[in-house]
Amino acid sequence: MDRAVVFDVDGTLVDTNHLHVTAWWEAFRQAGHDVMMHDIHRAVGLPGHDLIARLLPDGRDTGQDDGISAAHKTLYATYADRLPALPDAGRLLRTLAERGWTVVLATSASGGELAALRRAIDADDAITATAGADDVSEGKPAPEPVERALELAGVPADRAVFVGDTVWDMKAATRAGVLAVALRCGGIPQDDLEEAGAAAVYQDPADLLARLDGSPVAGLEQRLEGAPMGTRGPSY
Repeated sequence: MDRAVVFDVDGTLVDTNHLHVTAWWEAFRQAGHDVMMHDIHRAVGLPGHDLIARLLPDGRDTGQDDGISAAHKTLYATYADRLPALPDAGRLLRTLAERGWTVVLATSASGGELAALRRAIDADDAITATAGADDVSEGKPAPEPVERALELAGVPADRAVFVGDTVWDMKAATRAGVLAVALRCGGIPQDDLEEAGAAAVYQDPADLLARLDGSPVAGLEQRLEGAPMGTRGPSY
């Protein structure tokens, strides 16, 4: 295989963004901070300490940060055995693998949290590798998670597509030189995703799967295989 599709996981393949919002809200509340859920939602997708820094004042007691992050992890873990995969998430990964794509996950999750997400997706047979939080020194929107995923796939940036649901995903992908595709199932407006670099926006994995032949994924597939344009859909 000489092409790859890199997927974010939370909010892209598994419907967890609002669970994270609730867990972060309660973690902040326990630490004495009143943070609006709307603001937390827009920050989901950042590494934990970056999310905290974004949402709390600069003059805060940063000694609380580790405790807030740990509280979020503990609260979120209560959902571990019932995380819901988004529609057709596993089927999308298997379809791409069957079409010759190397499927790699790039996520800020690790350990038990990552294992729970993979159980929810239930498509380990289609996943070649995972770049988790423990594999990088800097999370999204830095390009390192995407670049690490490409290393694991063994392909250059111009032979890959990244699929995610947040502006941080889109920025990480574009900074890594990878074609970015967005899904709206994470709750972020389409205009924001496009402004951050999305070449195309779909509702959820099922929508991308249903329109796969007209997507940027198929467009890149055509170019790499040297197929005549228009065989499967438009090029991006």
